Amino acid sequence: MEPFNGLFHNKILICSIIAWIIAQLIKFIIGLIKTKHVDFRLLSSSGGMPSSHSSTVTCLTSSIGIVHGFNSALFAISFVFAVIVMYDAAGVRRAAGEQAKILNRLVADLEDGKTTDINVHLKELLGHTPREVLFGALLGIMISVCAFVLPNLL
Repeated sequence: MEPFNGLFHNKILICSIIAWIIAQLIKFIIGLIKTKHVDFRLLSSSGGMPSSHSSTVTCLTSSIGIVHGFNSALFAISFVFAVIVMYDAAGVRRAAGEQAKILNRLVADLEDGKTTDINVHLKELLGHTPREVLFGALLGIMISVCAFVLPNLL
């Protein structure tokens, strides 16, 4: 069990997990305000405002930059990883979500005409808008600054 003790003391990892949790809680609160009902699925779902993918990877990347230096190889690796994750969230997964919307509309139209018995509903909220990715990224950076920079200033 000794090798795993480091996980519980890894401030960068903990900070990144907190960034994900905060983004999911914000998503849950926004959903509650918009729909006026509690949807616990929003606590673990992908898509929506803000992007928890973006907040997690930008918190990870900015934390690594603050702790190990923005000129370190570790920061460079994390930065490239973060860009790929955010590009995927706003690009590929968003396009898949748009395709799911069209397919769901097609299935609904077919069901209205009673010409088919297809009863599949695809998940449409897969990706993020660029705005959701941007706000998720800003959230992640703010959390890493609060965890690593502010304590040193106080």
